[in-house]
Amino acid sequence: MNNTVRDLKFKIFQSGNPLFLYIGLNVIIFLVTSIIAVILFLGKTDFSMSDWVRNYFGVPARIESLPTRFYTVITYMFFHEGFLHLLFNMLGLFWFGNIFMNFLKSRQFHFVYLTGGLVGALIYIAGLNLIPVFNGGLIGQTVIGSSAAVMAIIVATATLVPNYSIVLLLFGEVKIKWVAIAYFLISFLGLSSANAGGNLAHIGGALLGFIFIKSLQRGNDWSGIFERKPKLKVVRNEQPAPKKPIFNSVSQQEIDAILDKISSSGYDKLSATEKEKLFKASKD
Repeated sequence: MNNTVRDLKFKIFQSGNPLFLYIGLNVIIFLVTSIIAVILFLGKTDFSMSDWVRNYFGVPARIESLPTRFYTVITYMFFHEGFLHLLFNMLGLFWFGNIFMNFLKSRQFHFVYLTGGLVGALIYIAGLNLIPVFNGGLIGQTVIGSSAAVMAIIVATATLVPNYSIVLLLFGEVKIKWVAIAYFLISFLGLSSANAGGNLAHIGGALLGFIFIKSLQRGNDWSGIFERKPKLKVVRNEQPAPKKPIFNSVSQQEIDAILDKISSSGYDKLSATEKEKLFKASKD
């Protein structure tokens, strides 16, 4: 049991693979909130864990709420409404995330996931406030879920390698571009459903994933902002000059000893300190 926990901890937090990191974070947060919800239910409390999560971690549609809930554009993508919501998002992230990591770098995965979720949140807010059919019922509207971030990974992967094939149950071998198109169409058609806000976020994530890869193919890697810059260090080949000893006075006894050494061994055998003493004595 301890080995299993240690292995999971390493894979999620220490392996350096962003795919495992985001799946792990989403699952851990879901388990923690679900366990607390069960405990509250068994205790017959009036506290609603679902409402609390949406109020404090979900993105509010009302612009007036954003100054005090600005952080939710990040936190919302790590919370889920239920098990199936989590399951389908994590399956999509795992399938397409593995393909993504076969061709691109970890920092690019981080960038697409996080900015996909961020753009999804912004499209959600803008859409519900600007599209006439939505802007009449914003009170209490919030969105949670990693769907926008996952959609960014899915569309980015399909844009990068559109003809890469995967095997789907009932469908057999399918090129991932058709899977991504299906995901996008489902979200677009869902704009007329009760989850219109969530589908707006999905579309925002999809647009980010597509634009990122097209920009990358033109030589512009936006994920460079996540790249660690090496610390510059100036290295000098020459050795620093040793500090010269300071002598306030040199005794006659020391001078005699130095002169005796010169007569017996020669000047070249004097140490640097002895030479400095002799020089000092000659000036006095």
